[in-house]
Formats: sequence, C-alpha cells, structure tokens
Amino acid sequence: MRKLTYYVAASLDGYIAGPDGSYDFFPFEGEVREAILAEYPETMPVHLRGPFGLTDTPHRHFDTVIMGRGTYEPALKAGITSPYAHLKQYVVSRTLASTDPEVEIVADAPAELVRDLKKQEGMDIWLAGGGKLAAALRDEIDQLIIKHNPVVIGTGIPLFDGPFTPTGFLPAARRDFGSGLSIVTYTRK
Repeated sequence: MRKLTYYVAASLDGYIAGPDGSYDFFPFEGEVREAILAEYPETMPVHLRGPFGLTDTPHRHFDTVIMGRGTYEPALKAGITSPYAHLKQYVVSRTLASTDPEVEIVADAPAELVRDLKKQEGMDIWLAGGGKLAAALRDEIDQLIIKHNPVVIGTGIPLFDGPFTPTGFLPAARRDFGSGLSIVTYTRK
C-alpha cells in the first residue's frame, strides 16, 4: 500500500514558512542541495528541473503530490499553473477555481482522497504542505521527512496548524550536514 509522506523544510521552532508564506531563509545550496537532488529529485518543481539537470531523472519516492492552496499560490503568482507536471497533482482548496487541467482541485474531504490514493497502484504520495492541510491529514500521514534548518524565525506557518492532538512518531533515519541542517525521517508510532 502507498504511504503518505509529509516531506517539508522546517525551522527549529517548527515553522515551514514565514507569516507571509516566504521560505527563502531556508538555504538550498552545497551538500544539502546535492543530497536532496539525488534522493528526492521529483520534489523539484518543473521550472527548476532543467536548470538542475533533472529533466530525465526517474522518480525515486513519489508520483503524486498533494498541497494546500498556500503552497500552490507562489507558483500561480509566478504564472506556473502546473508546478509539478511530472507528478499527479492535487490542490486542496475550497476557494480556488480550476487553473490547469493537470491540477485537480479538491474542495472537501482530503483524508478521503488520501485513503483512495493509498489503495491505487503507484509510488508514495508527497504531502508538500501546508500546515492546515497537514493537520487535516494527520491521521493519514505514515511518514514525516523533516529538513530541520538551523534557524529560529519566531512566527509563521506552523508544521501542523490544527487542534491539539498528540500523535506519536518514531525516528527512523537521520542525516546531518556540516551546515547544521538535518534531514530526519519519522514513521508513525
């Protein structure tokens, strides 16, 4: 059965973006960039695949991406309506109209969508963000892969933006980099 993996960058204080949705304070360079491009090439948006030499790179983990409107919005603002054209794309939003035939807008029941996707053949499913969607899908998340960045930002969009619901995960793998960034994989307890 396919897994839902929340693969995301976060600050030390648990934010995935600033209050305005910005994330440019998370470095993407050197050994960290090389490791991410090698292990998770399918997580690069379509407009970066060519410049990073990933045009013909096979997927390693995911063939489907689910994101909230806030995660999708920066691409739309840049005129990119299908940011992950190499993946099956779902955007969860009650207010967004269809923008591209390759992007399926899901207005309600994201957990039901995930349960249906898990039953289908394919690679794992990438939950790209945001915090509200992650909270709504908390019970469906099988694995967390958190790129812990050595920065504290004070406020912003939390990793999980929802009600108090303690949910246990166990560390399964960890990779530390000289920059201070750590990529930690957790599995559902």
